[in-house]
Amino acid sequence: MRLQGKVALVTGGARGIGREICLLFAKEGADIVIGDVNLAEAEKTAAEIKALGRKSMSLHLDVTSFEKVQEAVNKILDNLGKIDILINNAGITKDGLMLRMQDADWDAVIAVNLKGTFNCTKAVSKAMLKQKSGRIVNIASIIGIIGNPGQANYAASKAGIIALTKTTAKELASRAINVNAVAPGFIQTDMTAKLPEELKQKMLASIPLAKLGLPQDVANACLFLSSDDAAYITGQTLVVDGGMVMA
Repeated sequence: MRLQGKVALVTGGARGIGREICLLFAKEGADIVIGDVNLAEAEKTAAEIKALGRKSMSLHLDVTSFEKVQEAVNKILDNLGKIDILINNAGITKDGLMLRMQDADWDAVIAVNLKGTFNCTKAVSKAMLKQKSGRIVNIASIIGIIGNPGQANYAASKAGIIALTKTTAKELASRAINVNAVAPGFIQTDMTAKLPEELKQKMLASIPLAKLGLPQDVANACLFLSSDDAAYITGQTLVVDGGMVMA
């Protein structure tokens, strides 16, 4: 029960990796707030958390709007009294080669992935500064480290998250707020399950451990960075990719 008595806000927590983080944190003793644009799915995940004996709130959260994020944070503070952990997991992709990429697709990915992380960090850190403690974990990607054809917008947003993580860590460290990032590689999700077998084999060939990661692998990394086990770690990016990217 490494998160006993903690309150965690997970953006994009309704499905996929976000859902896995929510459930693992609940099992470790945390009360969970799920912020997601898909409120119906968020409520399903919240019900699973309550079945584990933890408190849970589900909120419709548009991370691209600071005003809406601040409203959500105020609601959490009114109902649960504090926010100990923020997991900035909300993210989207709108892939396309750079020369063909529409402005709207560039803007949408930057708005959700990068600006959304900034908005949530800004709003939540105010509460953390007052309580002089907190953990913030930003979900980046190996694509933000190595780039990828057809993902200029996504790569830029995730590289921006890594830089934002370092700057935020330096700004908040004096108040015992640790800020880190997790950079997943190829993770087994609904999206990867639909990929052609030939492409899957090509992906596997680039991974030394010769297997796709699981959502639980990313959740475990987030748990470590959110716990007291990582009390002396801040400003770092933990790569969870089976050895694909080695600096």
